[in-house]
Amino acid sequence: MARAPLFLARQGYRRRRLADMARLLPLFGLWVFLLPLLDADDGLDAALLIYLFSAWFILIAASALLARRLCADAQTGDAEGPRSR
Repeated sequence: MARAPLFLARQGYRRRRLADMARLLPLFGLWVFLLPLLDADDGLDAALLIYLFSAWFILIAASALLARRLCADAQTGDAEGPRSR
């Protein structure tokens, strides 16, 4: 009798970890935005605005990269199909 493999397939494992990262990205973005605002005693100055817009840009780039990788993995992973038990 053949035993089920002990480890998950690499492609499916990576796809799930990418989906987990995509789910956590908004929470990370909230933390990135709120942490310096909690420390700002003087209000919004130029350095804080530069930080906020650069963080915003980096979050947009990270979400675009994650979306591209998830779509590419979904297209190549469709041939595998869901695993039936």
